[in-house]
Amino acid sequence: MENGLESTGDSRLDQAVTQWLQYDKNPKTAAAVRTMVKDRAMSELQKCFGACMEFGTAGLRAAMGPGVSCMNDLTIIQTTQGFCVYLEQCFTDLKQRGVVIGFDARAHPPSGGSSKRFACLAASVLISRGVPVYLFSDITPTPYVPFTVSHLGLCAGVMVTASHNPKQDNGYKVYWANGAQIIPPHDKGIAAAIEQNLEPWPKSWDTDGALQSSLLNDPYQDIHREYCQTIQQHCFHRELNKNTKVKVVHTSVHGVGHIFVQAAFKAFDLQPPYAVEEQKDPDPEFPTVKYPNPEEGEGVLTLSFALADKEGATVILANDPDADRLAIAEKQESGQWRVFSGNELGALLGWWIFQCWKQQKEDGKASIKDVYMLSSTVSSKILRAIAVKEGFHFEETLTGFKWMGNRAKELLDQGKTVLFAFEEAIGYMCSPAVLDKDGVSAAAIAGEFVSYLASKNRTLSHQLRSIYEEYVSQNIAIDISNIYVLYLVVDHYFHIVSLFFRYGYHISKNSYFICHDQDTIKRLFERLRNYDGKNSYPKECGGFAITAVRDLTTGYDSNQPDNKAVLPTSKSSQMITFTFANGGVATMRTSGTEPKIKYYTELCAAPGNSDLNQLKTELDNLVDAIVEHFYQPEKNNLTPRPE
Repeated sequence: MENGLESTGDSRLDQAVTQWLQYDKNPKTAAAVRTMVKDRAMSELQKCFGACMEFGTAGLRAAMGPGVSCMNDLTIIQTTQGFCVYLEQCFTDLKQRGVVIGFDARAHPPSGGSSKRFACLAASVLISRGVPVYLFSDITPTPYVPFTVSHLGLCAGVMVTASHNPKQDNGYKVYWANGAQIIPPHDKGIAAAIEQNLEPWPKSWDTDGALQSSLLNDPYQDIHREYCQTIQQHCFHRELNKNTKVKVVHTSVHGVGHIFVQAAFKAFDLQPPYAVEEQKDPDPEFPTVKYPNPEEGEGVLTLSFALADKEGATVILANDPDADRLAIAEKQESGQWRVFSGNELGALLGWWIFQCWKQQKEDGKASIKDVYMLSSTVSSKILRAIAVKEGFHFEETLTGFKWMGNRAKELLDQGKTVLFAFEEAIGYMCSPAVLDKDGVSAAAIAGEFVSYLASKNRTLSHQLRSIYEEYVSQNIAIDISNIYVLYLVVDHYFHIVSLFFRYGYHISKNSYFICHDQDTIKRLFERLRNYDGKNSYPKECGGFAITAVRDLTTGYDSNQPDNKAVLPTSKSSQMITFTFANGGVATMRTSGTEPKIKYYTELCAAPGNSDLNQLKTELDNLVDAIVEHFYQPEKNNLTPRPE
C-alpha cells in the first residue's frame, strides 16, 4: 500500500484507504485511518470503508468519523462538489442566485467534525466555483433554510443536521429552488455527480479564503426578522394572547430551538414559555436524555414535567434538536400528564388552522373549494373526515415531507390555498412560507390555540374529544374500502387506539426494529416480493389470510385493475402494505433518516363488534405473526425498539 503503510490483505480496501489518505487533509481522520491500518483493525476499517454513504432524497445521514461510510470533512467536500456540478447543469443563473447553508450544534471532537465545520466546507466548495453563498453565522432551525430559499429566490439550500438522531450522527439535507426537499430524479443526478467529483478541487479546503470572500453573505439577522414577521399572518387572537393566564413550558432538548421559539411567542404577543434550564442551550452530548427525540415520549420530557409542576404550567411544548418537529403534553384533571401523539396533534392543529381560516374569510364558502390539507399515507385520515364535512380538499402523499412539500408547492402555483400538512412523526407544516415541517411556527400557533381554549374553559384534550365526536362519530363519507381510514388516538410506542362509530372499532399498533445493514434490509423486502417464487407476494402470514398487497417501491397494487399503484412510487425507499381478510392492514417501511424498519398496523372491526379486548388480542396476534414471519428479527439480527 502507498503512504508507507502495510497492505491490509484486501486489495479493494487497500485502494479505498490509499485514495482516502491522498485526499484527506483533516489530521484527525487521516491519523485515525493510519492507526487502524497499522493495528490491522479490520472490522473498524470495514466499517469505515466497506460501503459509501448513499445520497438520496433525504440527502446524507450517518455517524461522524473517518472513511467513506461516515460524515467527515472529505465526504462533505465530495458531496458538495457533486451537488455544485449538478446545480451548474440545472441553473444557468446559479452564480446570480446562489445557495443558502444552515447548521445545527452537533459536534464530534474525535474526528474534528461538527455541523458548523461541515457548513463552512460546503460554503468553501461553492464559493470556489463562483457561487454566492448565504451561510448563517450561527445555529438555526432547519425550517429557516427552506424559508430562505423561498424568501430570497435561491437555487437551493443545504442544512447540516441529523435532527433527532443519536449524538454521533450528522446529516446533509438538500432543498431545491421551489423551497421543498429534493425528490427524484434530483437525488440520482446529484449522486452521479458526486461519484464523478471525488477528488477535492484546489480551493475546496480553503475555508479561510471562503469566509473572506465577497460571495459570502450572512442572512441570519434579516431572515430571523423576516421569518418572525411572516408567521404573524397566522396570529389571529393577539389581544387574547396578551392577557392569557396559561403557563407553558418549552424544551429544545439541547438543540437549537430555544431562542427561536421565544422569538415566535413574542411575535404572537404570547407570554414567554418557561424554558427547561438544563436543556435550553445547545449541547451536542445531549446529556440529560437517552434519545434526543420528543417522539419517544415521556422519557425525554422528565425535566419538563418537573418544571411545569413547579411553575404551575399545564402545557409542555418540546422541539427536537433541529426544531422542525413539535411534541405537546398537557396536564390532565387527574394530575397525570398526557403526551399527545403525532396523529392527535395533526387533528388538533388541522382543526384549529381551518377554524382560523374560516373566521377570517367573509366568503369562506365561495373559496373553500380551493383549500387543501395534506398528510402522509401512514398518518391519520382525520383530516379527510374534516374535509368531507367542511368541503375542502384532502390529499395523501407518500411518507415524508419531501412529498408533501413538493405537492404543496404544485397546489400553491395553481392558485390553491394549502392550510396544513402533517405526518404522524410529530411533523407539521402550518404555514406555506416553509414547505417542510416546522416546529417553531407550530409552537407559536399551538401557544395561541391553547390560550384560546383556556378563554373558553377548555383544554386540548377536551377539544380533541369534540373533534372526534363531530367529525368521526357522525362521519358518513369515509370509504371503508380504504383500509387506511384512521390512525387515531395513539400512545407513543405501541400506538394502541380505539374508537367505536358506525364503521366499528379501529385499533392500531405501531413500532419499529433497528437495522444498520442495508443489505439485510434489502434482502428482507426482496424476500417478501418473491415469497412463493419470483414476483409473488405472501398469501398468508401465520394463518392470517392476505387479500391485497400494495408495494410503493415497485409500483404494484393488487387492488387496482391494472395492478399499478395510484400513489407515487419511490425506488429509493422500501414500503409494502398488506391487507388481511380479518380487516387488518400492515405497512412495513424503512425510515429515510434513521436505521429503522417501521411497521404500522390497524385492525378495522365490523360494525357492532364491540369486544375491544378480543380485538386487541387479535391485533396482537397479527403483529406477532408479522414480526415472526416477515421481519424474522433473530435471523436478520434486528434490534427491537428500546424501552
